[in-house]
Amino acid sequence: MEKKILLAVDDSIHSKQAIQYAVRISSVVKDLTYTLFHVHPTISEYLLNQAKSDLKAKSELKKVIRKNADVAQDTLAKYKANMVRMGIADKRIDVATQPRRLGLAKDILDRTEQGLYDAIVVGQRGLSRAQKVIMGSLTGELIEHSRVTPVWVVDGNVTSTKIMVAVDGSESSLSAVDHLSFMVGENPEIKVTLFHVVPRLRHYCAIDFKEKEADIDQVLVRGAKQCVDLFYAHALKKFGEAGIQENQIEIKTTKGAVNAGNAILNEAKKGDYGTVVTGRRGTNQAFFMGSVSRYVLNRTSNRALWLVS
Repeated sequence: MEKKILLAVDDSIHSKQAIQYAVRISSVVKDLTYTLFHVHPTISEYLLNQAKSDLKAKSELKKVIRKNADVAQDTLAKYKANMVRMGIADKRIDVATQPRRLGLAKDILDRTEQGLYDAIVVGQRGLSRAQKVIMGSLTGELIEHSRVTPVWVVDGNVTSTKIMVAVDGSESSLSAVDHLSFMVGENPEIKVTLFHVVPRLRHYCAIDFKEKEADIDQVLVRGAKQCVDLFYAHALKKFGEAGIQENQIEIKTTKGAVNAGNAILNEAKKGDYGTVVTGRRGTNQAFFMGSVSRYVLNRTSNRALWLVS
């Protein structure tokens, strides 16, 4: 089945790295098609207002619009040619560009929803950890406002095609499994790792405990285990329906981690996983909350993070 991804690009190194990743990941995500999408730079409000009553300003505005369109077409043509050189068939790559209308993130999201894309791919815009934390960036806005379409955030030069899914038993992480199984389905060579951080007692699954026991710690631990065991059963079923066999899936757990996000990053680095797939937020009181996915996003380096609602 064909999978469609939209690459939001400009002329930055971040976009080049996102494109390189999108090409490399095609070795495990079969039948992948691409749209390179560029939104023109913002035009000065002063020039826009002046052009309404000043012929000279109107002429200048037309020049700016024409220049933006020409630069966009040249950039997209260059990117497409590079992708073809890297082995992607020309017919699998579309290009699109438009003036900025509602704002960069909103324009990208509108195009994504209209085109029914399976994912948005964007290069991490921040140059430092401090800059990444600013959620007003393009990356942050896409993640915050994309309610349906997963966002793939590419940070740096991603060379590994190994995939890890960080799971916690929540519906959000099950959605992450669903998205991944669709993208890599029917691939007999794919290997997937499900990674679970056994929660500390203050972070437990949202289970309705019926029994009354003196040792609440034991109740919480057992409840969390039941939650995740049930999750694994559902996850394996989803993978199976997508044509991925159990012998293609590895399950890993780690215990006693103070910081779940840090444990995920350490495992990703240790296992050389180029792609980490996560739910954007967990269930109420689950350990894998938005704060954990945000922690991973802000500290990810030289890998891609798939954030799934």
